[in-house]
Amino acid sequence: MQFSLAYVFLFVSLISTAQKKILTHDDVAKWKSIDNDHISPNGNFIVYDLEVDNSDSHLILKSKKGETLLEYHRATNGTFSYDSKFLIFKIKPLKEAIDNLKRKKVKKDKLPKDTLAIYNLSTKALSKIPNVKSYSLPEKWAGYLAYYLEDVKKEAKQKETDSSKTKKDKKAKKVSKKNGCHLIVRNLTTKAQDTFKFVTKYTFAKKGQKLAFSTTGEQDHKNEGVYIYDFSKNKLTQTFTSIKAKYTQLKLSETGKRFAFVVDTDTTKIQIRPNALYTWEEGNDLAVKLHNNTSTPKGYIVSPHGELHFSQDESKLFFGLRTPPIVKDTTLLKDEIVNVEIWTYDEPTLYTVQELQMKNDTIKAYETVYDYKTKQTIQIETTEFPDGKLTDKGNANIALVSTKKPYELESQWTGMRIRDFATVNLKTGEQQIAVKGVRNVNLSPKGKYAYGYKMNDSTWFTYNIAAKKFNAITTNKLFYDELNDSPKHPNSYGLAGWTASDKDILLYDRYDIWKFNPDTGESTNLTNGRNSKTVYRYLKLDKEIDFISSDSDWLLSTFNETTKEAGFASFNPKNNKLKQLEKGPYRYRVSDKAALSNALIFTRESFKEFPNLRFSNLNFKGQALLSDANPQQKEFNWGTIELVEWTSLDGKKLKGLLAKPENFDPNKKYPMIVNFYERNSDRLHNHRAPSFGRSTINYSFYTSRGYVIFNPDIAYRIGYPGESAYNCVIPGVTHLINQGFIYKDNIGVQGHSWGGYQIAYLVTKTNIFKAAESGAPVPNMISAYGGIRWWTGLSRQFQYEHTQSRIGGTPWEYPMRYIENSPVFNIDKINTPLLIMHNDADGHVPWYQGIEFFVSLRRLGKPSWFLNYNGEPHWPLQYQNRKDFNIRMAQFFDYYLKGAAKPVWMERGVPAVEKGINQGYELLKPTKD
Repeated sequence: MQFSLAYVFLFVSLISTAQKKILTHDDVAKWKSIDNDHISPNGNFIVYDLEVDNSDSHLILKSKKGETLLEYHRATNGTFSYDSKFLIFKIKPLKEAIDNLKRKKVKKDKLPKDTLAIYNLSTKALSKIPNVKSYSLPEKWAGYLAYYLEDVKKEAKQKETDSSKTKKDKKAKKVSKKNGCHLIVRNLTTKAQDTFKFVTKYTFAKKGQKLAFSTTGEQDHKNEGVYIYDFSKNKLTQTFTSIKAKYTQLKLSETGKRFAFVVDTDTTKIQIRPNALYTWEEGNDLAVKLHNNTSTPKGYIVSPHGELHFSQDESKLFFGLRTPPIVKDTTLLKDEIVNVEIWTYDEPTLYTVQELQMKNDTIKAYETVYDYKTKQTIQIETTEFPDGKLTDKGNANIALVSTKKPYELESQWTGMRIRDFATVNLKTGEQQIAVKGVRNVNLSPKGKYAYGYKMNDSTWFTYNIAAKKFNAITTNKLFYDELNDSPKHPNSYGLAGWTASDKDILLYDRYDIWKFNPDTGESTNLTNGRNSKTVYRYLKLDKEIDFISSDSDWLLSTFNETTKEAGFASFNPKNNKLKQLEKGPYRYRVSDKAALSNALIFTRESFKEFPNLRFSNLNFKGQALLSDANPQQKEFNWGTIELVEWTSLDGKKLKGLLAKPENFDPNKKYPMIVNFYERNSDRLHNHRAPSFGRSTINYSFYTSRGYVIFNPDIAYRIGYPGESAYNCVIPGVTHLINQGFIYKDNIGVQGHSWGGYQIAYLVTKTNIFKAAESGAPVPNMISAYGGIRWWTGLSRQFQYEHTQSRIGGTPWEYPMRYIENSPVFNIDKINTPLLIMHNDADGHVPWYQGIEFFVSLRRLGKPSWFLNYNGEPHWPLQYQNRKDFNIRMAQFFDYYLKGAAKPVWMERGVPAVEKGINQGYELLKPTKD
């Protein structure tokens, strides 16, 4: 391989004169990420994890001023008590120590366990409790902590001479999944503890000071049953007792005044289990049976899988019913059972989907409600309308149910998951059809309206439940995706929510928030961002509030489509005034808001700036920087990023991203990698820390090493996705070549999945690329059309007819579109060396597509390499495989675009007998031309 002498000197000069270090694969391990970040309910403390990929985490506790109060290595997942007096977290065993034990083949149950840590935020005292399996804190009250202990093996005892004692020890009850674990309830202030042995399930009341649990009892089932502990009275009440019972659901109401559970008391192996629903009320000692299989509606029995929950006002209990299971003939021998799949052409659900859903279908629970006031049970979900939604935290006397069955068969090629919706009166059980043939419908917070978006006419609608009136409220208005370029009806931009008492519905267009009267459709633009191309969106800060207040300011996010600047703004709903609070060339995100104050933590980021945590109040004044996760970044040659503009071959104005080395010199020439998917220019200010990504090049890693990265937006013409990519990408590349700083003979291209397909297409049409990496590509749209998306079991037909592949019809309607857009029919035109990565457990794109691409290239003697990470899905997830992929991809591009030495694996591969032993990373000595 020959390179100009000037280019070689340029590269050597670039490395030798750089004042900062160049990123290497070894440097990736220096970068940390922030996770599990929380602010205390009173807003005075912040906790977060500093994490390094494939290593131990590091827990940091800060004050709101940014002072470090606690650092703990190997700790993770800090949680504050509701009174903000304590921080609870887990301390994990050292990863290196665990790895060493695994190398010694130590069994999993013998490995070191987690330690629970309790940190007093006032006294700074730290308590540690070893061998903790899990823990729980009350959600809306404080003072106590509950945790499960692992099954800690006692030290070996001296041999007993008394054989009767030895026999007795062997029969001693042990902690197990069946028997339960020991539950410890700890007073956080006094440190006093109560132990409840062999607990199988437990739950705190959300607001009331109560704990409920089920236990298999001590030796010989002593004290087995269900209990409620009242912390305010220090009273333990046994509400139910039975020998060898199995409890599958336990739930306390918010105040703890009501309680329910599902129990199976039968000890035989009958297939139809006699589950029963019990309920308890404060003031009573024992729970009473509410339903068993003989008192439920006809055709249904009590489900052990339906989640129990109470309405917020505690007047209703919601539980699950199920259809009786299909009874199996247990007398049949294995070789007497017929194993055959029968696929029927007109059955609603494809057999592959049925298989994946089989477990869920066999335990499907149909939501049902018991009204404590009327003493009535009303079934909400049924086999005819199996999917339900509630509103007003269960207080409303209306529910919404839906069915997809009439549309299920056609959905495999339309991709439209549409449904029929009906309302259910929770007092009478009356069902009324509301809307048909719509993808999604919801209930307003108080249940006065059903509402949704109809894709087929791109219109938002409301349905007044009392008046039984349908209202299309956005007819002939732009509340649908203005940039839709797929052969389907456009999506909506979504909604902000509803104001109090269901007075107004707040909808988004491309830029603004609009207020609509749900009955008349009368509307008001609240933000007026279209002229400046500023996008305003409402930020919900309190998950407990299900409406948008008209009495207090709203926090909005802002984003300018032209400059890509973002920020925060406040909106006063009383006078409709906007005020910009924070703005800049960054991407912003609210991470968490304090439950009991206006304090919050947020991040801002850019290509150069890591998204460190910042403290603020809602006015964003008096900010404090809380973290400095990666101070080492300043030591490295990083990069810059900017917007570029050009015109496509079919006359469209386009934007893209251009990342350059930090020490970029416009008078020099650089190798360039083109990386794209669809539209990415809005991600101008995304930070890209060095990492072993699962499917794409890392921008900061490559710019540090002297590459320029180009990410062009693609605008598609329906029926011609490959040509559209060509029309957009190639003029963008030539535009940059004309700027004079790109080495035109050393341009690579990289992409994955849909990006991988487009690259496979491009290299059949142009020789502008010196090398290409194509991940999980589809070279043959005809064979791919008839494939299965194995993660979901769905047919791939809808993707080609209506969604991302954008063909717009079937192969028999548009055979030439499928042929013209399929690289396999032009593989002989490829002159670009290809690295292909496609894994054998890919659930998105069948991996035989990658094989089809590779074996065709191999047949033609085209330079190509195929990477298959065994057992990995659409992209490698395991750390060692992600690292390997990034090393090989960098070596591949360095060889072709920089003239670096060729690695062994590219020269001779890695034979099957060496797999997992020799990686072939070693670089060959260059040969003389």
